[in-house]
Amino acid sequence: MIAVRSGRPRKRAEQQRSIETRVSILNAAIAEFAASGFEGASIRAIADRVGLQHPLITYHYRSKDILWRAAAEHAFAQIRSEWDNSAEGGDLSPLERLREEYTTLFRYTVAFPEFHRFMRQETLTNNPRLKWVAKEVLAPLLGRLLPQIIEAQKRALLPAVDPILFHYMMVSLTATLSEFGPEMQITGGLSSEDPKVAAAYWRLVDETVFSAREADADSAQKVAKR
Repeated sequence: MIAVRSGRPRKRAEQQRSIETRVSILNAAIAEFAASGFEGASIRAIADRVGLQHPLITYHYRSKDILWRAAAEHAFAQIRSEWDNSAEGGDLSPLERLREEYTTLFRYTVAFPEFHRFMRQETLTNNPRLKWVAKEVLAPLLGRLLPQIIEAQKRALLPAVDPILFHYMMVSLTATLSEFGPEMQITGGLSSEDPKVAAAYWRLVDETVFSAREADADSAQKVAKR
């Protein structure tokens, strides 16, 4: 009995190390695929990024395609987890919920600017990976977001456009700093890595997209009550 009990902490520690190794591999994979694209990326380059021998990566992920899909699932799982956590904060309106969810997406892309570059690489060609991620990963997320957009539109809180257009407008806004950070540094001396710059940028988005609409709705309600 004593031997069994003493082995449990060791097993848990090994499991935790395995999880941490997988996370490190997936983050390195996102960075490498973002920089080199799927065809240009290699298992060896990903291993070099994380300081591992490349056979250890193939032990966890048998092929580059499997690794790419695992990396995509890993990224979106983190975003979805943050969405779920924010949903526990109370009963929010559809517009407030959308604000929280797109803010979460923005914060993730600020922390991991490689994420949007990783996804953008796949939009350059009509390939099986893009079709797979659209069906297996993006569709469930859109199934969550689009009904909220539609409900906010019904309340005249968002423009009356196809909700998918609104969604991709917001995605592009969340990607601005990761996409144009180097250019902004040269043309305006602003660092996309500066928390103050990120906060100022998202405040602009929030005031333009969400706050103005809420103010209009509040004014309309006050007029209706008179």
